[in-house]
Amino acid sequence: MTQAQSNLEITARAQQALTKLLGYCRAGDWAGYDPYDALNSRLFAVVPFLNSRWPRLILTQALKRSPINLRGLLAVPKTQNPKGLALCLSAMLRMSPSQVPDRDRLAHSLIERLRALRSPGTSYACWGYSFAWQTRKEVVPAGTPNLVCTVFVANALLDAYDQFADTRCLALATSAADYILNELYWTDGSSIHSFSYPLPGLRVQVHNANFLAAALLCRIAKLTGKDKYRLTPLAVARCSIAKQKPDGSWDYGEGAKQRWIDNFHTGFNLGALKAIDRYNGSTEFSDSLRRGFAFYLSHFFREDGAPRYFHNQTYPIDVHCVAQSLISLTEFQHLDPSAIPMARKVLNWALDHMWDDSGFFYYRVLRTITIRTPYMRWSEAWMLLALATVVQESPPASGKFEAKSDSRPETALSRVDAND
Repeated sequence: MTQAQSNLEITARAQQALTKLLGYCRAGDWAGYDPYDALNSRLFAVVPFLNSRWPRLILTQALKRSPINLRGLLAVPKTQNPKGLALCLSAMLRMSPSQVPDRDRLAHSLIERLRALRSPGTSYACWGYSFAWQTRKEVVPAGTPNLVCTVFVANALLDAYDQFADTRCLALATSAADYILNELYWTDGSSIHSFSYPLPGLRVQVHNANFLAAALLCRIAKLTGKDKYRLTPLAVARCSIAKQKPDGSWDYGEGAKQRWIDNFHTGFNLGALKAIDRYNGSTEFSDSLRRGFAFYLSHFFREDGAPRYFHNQTYPIDVHCVAQSLISLTEFQHLDPSAIPMARKVLNWALDHMWDDSGFFYYRVLRTITIRTPYMRWSEAWMLLALATVVQESPPASGKFEAKSDSRPETALSRVDAND
């Protein structure tokens, strides 16, 4: 088979999966289960003794790890998650009206849902997950705003602003930037600048959260011309850059229990740094990007294309890593000629091992079993965005995946998820 034939085949497979996956998401009205949604179970209301710390933690982990989806039996409802909606919106805006004839109507309906799902009780536009979750000390209610969810929603709204010039989208995204800048920024007054994640007041550097927020704020700075959205995030980004290891990697964070290196958070770091340079018209982080992508490409993929979760450990093979791998390999193809052949392997492996012909992707492949539960935010929305990106950026007759136009919206994934 020639290279052109191979390109045609992989693009056709991606387009077929994208069409079926979009139909699956639409048929469910963009709602679904989540790996962390156990506390949405109605059993907690009818069996009060379950509603305490340890039962909540145990049930969350049991449902997340179970190869059988027990949520129906436990009365866990499907929900629309703001982050999942945002990813679907960004994916939709990468597709053309010829691919999705009612694309604009669907996009506007997603925008309205995001407006309606703003976190209550705050003057800022910010967003949280559609489920409560248990920390070591407390329950965080559903809808509680956090940095990562807010960043992805704000970026999707800016993607919509780029295409539709809807100033309401820009206003919401700017308000989200104010939330991050005014409520989540912290410094020790000398060497550390950071944003709090996952909750306000937590003073630990989480590098992907810092880079994600910095990229959003720099995007707002470019759109508004206001330096307040540029200076602080650059200080934050430089602090997290300083934590990059000599081999090009980053730990997830600087906390004692955050010393791991994984696929999709590394991809977020790289995409965000590229976006920061782009929005600022600089090349400040180009060396860090080169070293980071070299580490990414050499540590996170098996020879057959299966994406590793950790840099030194393959399993679990997670669909979230599949999606991020497809985007990162495509986005940074200019840094290594082996990136696109590997992207083809990843996509083929995922379609062979994690794709259900009814139109969705499985959650995880373990050593001895596959968890086939579909998760809207974690799995389907991410893969919708990844497939839309692959189809958009892979001209079938050439030997390369390449961007077709600088005018396309930058997605939350290409700019740059713990419970992310």
